[in-house]
Amino acid sequence: MHPRPSPIAASLYTLRDLNADVIILHGPHGCCFRTGRLLENDGVRVVTTAMSENDFIFGAAEKLEETLHEVEELFHPQLVGLVGTCASMIIGEDMQEAVNNAGIPAKVLTVESHGGLSEGDNTEGAIAVLEAAQREGVIPAEETKRQTRMLKKATEIEKTRGMAQGKYIAPSYGDDKEEVASILLEALERGDKIALVLNAKKETSYLFADLLKIPFKEVCPGNKPAIIANLDPAVGLPRIRQHAQNIHQELGETGQKVESITGGLDEYPVTGERAVEFLEKEDFDLVVVAGVPHALPIEKLDIPSIAITDGPRLVEPLKKLGYTWVVTELDAHAKTLGTDKIVESDFGSVLRAKINDKKSPNPT
Repeated sequence: MHPRPSPIAASLYTLRDLNADVIILHGPHGCCFRTGRLLENDGVRVVTTAMSENDFIFGAAEKLEETLHEVEELFHPQLVGLVGTCASMIIGEDMQEAVNNAGIPAKVLTVESHGGLSEGDNTEGAIAVLEAAQREGVIPAEETKRQTRMLKKATEIEKTRGMAQGKYIAPSYGDDKEEVASILLEALERGDKIALVLNAKKETSYLFADLLKIPFKEVCPGNKPAIIANLDPAVGLPRIRQHAQNIHQELGETGQKVESITGGLDEYPVTGERAVEFLEKEDFDLVVVAGVPHALPIEKLDIPSIAITDGPRLVEPLKKLGYTWVVTELDAHAKTLGTDKIVESDFGSVLRAKINDKKSPNPT
């Protein structure tokens, strides 16, 4: 019942991950405007054909051809993504014909995406891009199949364990970060065995990976948490692989070591299950899961747990799944677009402040 991500936005993000130089939205200038503006921070130029009322009746093929030519003149791109919207797809606009007529030298991926694809699942927009990329020889069929499998699994998780369960879920900001941070640090000081699990997706991993950089050794040198993460740099589209590589490098520079790699950043729908397989082999006292915690079957672990999520509407589902505490990180996409470095999280800031307090001598 509540608003959910759009297939059009998913198309835009997937084209970004393919390192498209320019994306053209064939629709009104206001369609998906926030996503388009955010993607500019990632170096992608996003433009629209600015369809208006007359175009909804008579079509806008000429506008699209003109926009393709303008894009060529302004940016000289190598890879262009052309994404349909509700307006252009409802009237049956033939975007590929316009591309053929324009004949610009760039490779153009024509994506017939709109807000009502299938059952409105945002992942359908991403799949449409992958299929277009395969048709144009940008990615092999094997990668399309693998990614499609992951995206369908992601949809299944959202519909059974996340915020797409078909009912209204009120947003919540979860448990108090100060209290949860104290619980985590006290567990470390007691000598509890703790696991930090990164099960994140795309660029939001730069925010959630901040948990792995926390200097816990400064207050408890003899109790180092185990780190499990979906940071395989050999899996995924070009930009996704780069994210994993960047985070690995930065963690290494700070002396942090990932004990178990569960898969790639685009494999988060299944890497949570792999993380649990690792956790079940050890006798952990507390587990902290950051990123997409509802994709990890926490119910299989009979231990206290902390979930760190970017979705206020995921707090209630995460509690029902069995997480003991849930904290939220807001605007994860906005904070991480355009970066290639780990970004300090709100929860990380609270933890660092508490660690500094513990290090400070008591006033006399």
